[in-house]
Amino acid sequence: MYRVFEALDELVAIVEEARGVPMTAGCVVPRGDVLELLDDVRDAIPSELDDAQDVLDHRDKLVGDARANAEKTVSSANAEATSTVENARDDADRILSDAKAQADRMVAEARAHADQLVEDAEAEAERTVTDGRREYDAVTGRARTEADRMIESGQASYDHSVAEGTAEQARLVSQTEVVQTAHAESARVIDAAHAESDRMRSECDLYVDTKLAEFEEFLTGTVRSVGRGRQQLRSGSGVPDYQDDDRRSERRR
Repeated sequence: MYRVFEALDELVAIVEEARGVPMTAGCVVPRGDVLELLDDVRDAIPSELDDAQDVLDHRDKLVGDARANAEKTVSSANAEATSTVENARDDADRILSDAKAQADRMVAEARAHADQLVEDAEAEAERTVTDGRREYDAVTGRARTEADRMIESGQASYDHSVAEGTAEQARLVSQTEVVQTAHAESARVIDAAHAESDRMRSECDLYVDTKLAEFEEFLTGTVRSVGRGRQQLRSGSGVPDYQDDDRRSERRR
C-alpha cells in the first residue's frame, strides 16, 4: 500500500510539472513514465481489494435475493393473514349464529315455562278463591242458621216469659190484696225476659262476628299468598308454595 501512495504522489508531481499546451487547459506528460507508475500502482494494489470488490458485487446479488425473498415472504404472509382473517370471520359468524339460535331457543323455553307457571298460578289462585268462597258461604250459612236458631230460641223464651208474666199478672189482678205485688212481679218478669232476649241476641251477634273475622283472616291470607305468588313469578324466584301459606294460615287460626 505504501508503494501505491508513493506512485500516486509521483503521478501528481508529473502532472503538476508537465508542460502546458498553449491555449488549452491540457498538458504534455511523459507517457512512459505515467504508464510505468500506473503499472506500479496496479501491481501494488492488494489482491484483497479485488476480493472485496467481488464481495461487494456478491453482496448486491445477496441483497437483491434477500429483498426478493422478503417480498415473497411478505406476500405469502399477507395472503395467509387474509385467509386467516376470512376463516376467523367465517368462524365468528358461525359461532354468532349458533349462539343466537341457542339464545332464541332458551328464551322460547323460558317464555313457555313462565307461561306455564302463570297458568298454574292462576289455576291455583282460582282454586283458592273458589275454596275461600265455598268456606265463606259455609261459615256464613252456619252463622246465619245459628243466629236464626238463637233468635227463635230467644223469641220463644221471651214469649214464654211474657205469657207466664201475663198469666201471673191476671191471676194476681184477681186478688185485690196483692195487686201491687203482682204488677211489680209482672214488670220484673217482663224486664228479665227482655234482658234474656238482649243477652241471647248479643251472643248471637258475637258468634257471627267471630266467624266472619275468622273468614276475613282466611281471605287475607289467601290474598297475601296470591300476591306473593305473583311477585315470585315476576322476579323469577321459582314456583310459589301455596300449601305452605295454607298451613301457616291454619296455624294462625
